[in-house]
Amino acid sequence: MKFFPENTLQQLEFDKIKDLIIAHARNDYAKNRIQQLRIHTKKDFIEQDLFQTNEFKIILDSGVYFPNDFNHNINKELKLLSIPGAMLTGEQFLWIRKLSDNTAQIFRWFDVERREQNPYLSKIIAGSYFEKQIRLMIDEVLDEIGMVKDNASQELASIRMNLYRKRNELRRVFDRIVSKMNKLGYLADIEESFMNGRRVLAVFAEQKRMIKGILHSESDSRRTSFIEPEETTGLNNDIFSLENEEAKEINRILRKLTEHLSAYAPLLSSYFQIAGEFEFVRAKAKFAQDIGGQLPLIQDKAISKLFLAYHPLLFLYNKRLEKPTIPVNLTLDETHRILVISGPNAGGKTVTLKTVGLLQIMFQSGLLVPVSPDSEMGIFKQMMIHIGDTQSIEFELSTYSAHLTHMKHFMENANGKTMFFIDELGSGSDPNLGGAFAEVIMEELAKKHAMGIVTTHYLNLKVMANKVAGVFNGAMQFDEKNLLPMYQLKVGSPGSSYTFSIAERIGLSKNLIEKARKLVNENHFQLDKLLNSTEQDMQAIEKEKKQLQQLLSENEKLKKEMEVLIKKEKHQQEVEKLKLSNKIAEDKLIYLKDMERKLKALIIEWRKSENKDSVIKMIHTTLTGQKEKYQAEKQQKKINEKFLETDAQVKVGHKVKMKQNKQVGIVKEIRGKKALLQVGVVQILVAISDLIVVMDKPVVNES
Repeated sequence: MKFFPENTLQQLEFDKIKDLIIAHARNDYAKNRIQQLRIHTKKDFIEQDLFQTNEFKIILDSGVYFPNDFNHNINKELKLLSIPGAMLTGEQFLWIRKLSDNTAQIFRWFDVERREQNPYLSKIIAGSYFEKQIRLMIDEVLDEIGMVKDNASQELASIRMNLYRKRNELRRVFDRIVSKMNKLGYLADIEESFMNGRRVLAVFAEQKRMIKGILHSESDSRRTSFIEPEETTGLNNDIFSLENEEAKEINRILRKLTEHLSAYAPLLSSYFQIAGEFEFVRAKAKFAQDIGGQLPLIQDKAISKLFLAYHPLLFLYNKRLEKPTIPVNLTLDETHRILVISGPNAGGKTVTLKTVGLLQIMFQSGLLVPVSPDSEMGIFKQMMIHIGDTQSIEFELSTYSAHLTHMKHFMENANGKTMFFIDELGSGSDPNLGGAFAEVIMEELAKKHAMGIVTTHYLNLKVMANKVAGVFNGAMQFDEKNLLPMYQLKVGSPGSSYTFSIAERIGLSKNLIEKARKLVNENHFQLDKLLNSTEQDMQAIEKEKKQLQQLLSENEKLKKEMEVLIKKEKHQQEVEKLKLSNKIAEDKLIYLKDMERKLKALIIEWRKSENKDSVIKMIHTTLTGQKEKYQAEKQQKKINEKFLETDAQVKVGHKVKMKQNKQVGIVKEIRGKKALLQVGVVQILVAISDLIVVMDKPVVNES
């Protein structure tokens, strides 16, 4: 993407965005990639970077561990591998082994299912493969801490065995000498030390001539001399020689290992790049989490449809202060090319302009942006910007001269793939003349099919927006009552500068305000007043609309809650029916099991008894009795569900239950010890002692 002027990225604070992403990077490779972020103009490149970042963000959001923990810079080691005759140290080989292990974990993580879920991330490893031989070759030579193993070669094993023996012999001889010298009182408190890798005695200076050997050094105070006894000189020489042989053999083994691994130098470089690329994508995904970054719809044309868009730096700043950030909603497309934003100073015009510009740069550099996922963002090939004071001391240009110089470049170089931003178009000159030039500039940019945003206070530009095709108005909302900006863009109508309203609210003298009004063209003043009034009316309508939407939302919520309650009630009724059905089935099951038990006993009796007729009568009696008993219990249960028994004496008009057949009737007459009952359409005479007074159970209101 081409930029004008050269400091466009700095003006839009893209460098601050990169610094925030770098703070998440854990290795130098990723930090360098972020610092050199390319702003693409090809859809394929933008799409790949965006989808990779989005896939990694989903991984982070889900809390799944991604195995990429190699963050050491091994560029030096990789260069040495490719140089003939070079040698890596044991520590350097450990880093190579860790890189190999890291790559193995990444390849294992990308199983078939995860490759399907993350097609763009898996492209990072698509051109590579894991070679386990690298780890095996290192493990044959080095242990876990990077020391060359004894069995790395027969020569090394033999040397180390001889070293072990010589050191043990030296220890025995030296311990014997120390014991002897201690008894003679020749040794200082520390008794012994090491000088130049050789074991020496710490002898009092006045006794040094009493010990045969080599004087290696003396203490600073000259009170202690360090002497190598002649008995150990030969052993120390042997050990020194063996240690040199050991070092040479170790170097030979490491040089040979380096030579063998040099064949895998290109593959190891790809492993290092893979680790760095995944860390680069992870840092971008972490930043996306910070700002609420989303993946918009990607269009291969010049377009910008932003919904709920935030300036990322402003969002983070407000987040720290626990303040809300007002989102931006606007569309730049074939029919709406140039947005003219008006409104009072400090109302958010410049912030809106910078938000759109910064988000476009972030999008084309493969960064997720803080917008609604429903947003659509296209591709622009050049961006031009004019914000703030452009006065040039070097070229002796005034503010307005520099302004016109920039506008000249805009008009000469803009095209249908250009996104431009002009803050306070036409300012810095006579309002009438500046406004006229501003109209010409904006009309020319519209002819070039460029897309962009212009902020202004000029009324003629607001009027022009309704006449020139592709140019449309927008206004930053302002609370006139409290004299506070609302930082909210309203597209479709121009806004007032609230010049006289602000003057009145702050208590400026009415005489001065009236005098200023007379100096202003009447039509100009009336138009600004109309804009002021219209904007306030629109704000009131918008407020009422929100209240109505809230009421509709609450009604919908109540409706859903009521539907849930009705469903719950129906479910409860079904449960109760099922419980009742289960209870009836359970009673029948108990009855049948009891009947089965009794019949089995009677069958056994029938087999044993010689009088078969008597047993058959017993079976008949049992079947009949059980049936009657079951019917009686069933009848009793029905009555218990409808009536409650009482202790009252039987009187005319009472509802009573007969103890024998469990039927309920109404007492019509009392005849001595009997009562005449009306049971249905039949009247019967029953003994009072066989009656129980009952009353209807109260009906429970379940609602």
